[in-house]
Amino acid sequence: MDTTRPTPGLRKGIVLAGGAGSRLYPLTRVASKQLQPVYDKPMIYYPLATLMMAGLRDILVISTPQDTPRFEDLLGDGSQWGIRLTYVVQPEPKGIAQAFLVGEEFLAGEGVCLILGDNVFHGRMNLDRIVAEFRHGARIFGYPVLDPERYGVVEFDADGRAVSIEEKPLRPRSRYAIPGLYLFDERVVEITRGLTPSPRGELEISDVNRAYLERGELVVEKLGRGIAWLDTGTHTSLLEASQFIGLLEARQGLKIACLEEVAYNRGFLDRAGLEATTAAMPASSYRSYLERLLKEGL
Repeated sequence: MDTTRPTPGLRKGIVLAGGAGSRLYPLTRVASKQLQPVYDKPMIYYPLATLMMAGLRDILVISTPQDTPRFEDLLGDGSQWGIRLTYVVQPEPKGIAQAFLVGEEFLAGEGVCLILGDNVFHGRMNLDRIVAEFRHGARIFGYPVLDPERYGVVEFDADGRAVSIEEKPLRPRSRYAIPGLYLFDERVVEITRGLTPSPRGELEISDVNRAYLERGELVVEKLGRGIAWLDTGTHTSLLEASQFIGLLEARQGLKIACLEEVAYNRGFLDRAGLEATTAAMPASSYRSYLERLLKEGL
């Protein structure tokens, strides 16, 4: 009988904002990939907004020794958005799953929602409901792409259940790539600690997913029309993401991943808090946007 204590919903999130950033060289000689602009905001705003919209207020940012102080300077302790941000250094990039070992003290025996710092999501994913209802096992997502061989790929049976996961397969068994957004229960640290590093010397997130799959405890939710997932890890994809965000914002007059607006809409900030945060900003189009929202009554 399984005596594992169910997780009463998730309360904690991790943004993994480390890595060497070699694919974006020479941009990353100046600052890490996740500090690069995606249209009008630093890249890390987008994964942070995703976690905040999911209702998560206790968030760990993991980055490199040289970039962690830069993130602290940019984001502070999160109180301006009604959240709590803490930081920990990843001494060297040894795979996505290493985040659970680096963040073990932060997790303190709880489950977690992990998002990669270079992943941009837009659209109604119902992540707030998924996070609130999460109890046990693991939940990941599948997103249809034209080039699945570049990603971790999940295969489904005729009933839509996940049956296999492969990392960058030469002959993908489906078009469903696995985006950089994962929900795991409190056993993820123990599972990660038991992994064998891959030939490239990394703790692979696909191996964590596969461990839950083999236990029959992995749920894969398909993301389809109306949801955009952008991986901003190359110069081309970074440009495309900026163009996508810029087009939507210009068309709608609404900003995407405006953390102050997200915080207000989620109830993390009241109107007085939003007014104070806005007033502390320098004159800019970003401040003007928030002032307009306040004038219009949000």
